[in-house]
Amino acid sequence: MSKSKSTTKRFAPKMHIHRDDQVVVISGDNKGKTGRVIEVFTDKMRATVEGVNMVKKHVKGTQNEQGGIKEMEAPMHISNLAIADPTTGNATRIGRRVENGKSVRYAKKSGKTI
Repeated sequence: MSKSKSTTKRFAPKMHIHRDDQVVVISGDNKGKTGRVIEVFTDKMRATVEGVNMVKKHVKGTQNEQGGIKEMEAPMHISNLAIADPTTGNATRIGRRVENGKSVRYAKKSGKTI
């Protein structure tokens, strides 16, 4: 009898993108668009960005809200996103360094902390 491998990961991956970060879409249909990260799903490696990857969803009405077809943001894979440089707004990679005993993220293009 063979042993089956578990599909779950032992440790959660280190995410370079956090909630409220300004990001740039670097590939896909929405390439070039920028927006603020609303939510990050670490288990699925996806993030929802404000105003990007809009889809139409049929929503059932409730007592408080009317139903119909609503446009909302769909999550997209984080490999399609890059942090926007604080100085230029272009896509940049992220580095980590220790400042005053705390680990901080910085933009590799400009060197400014994020």
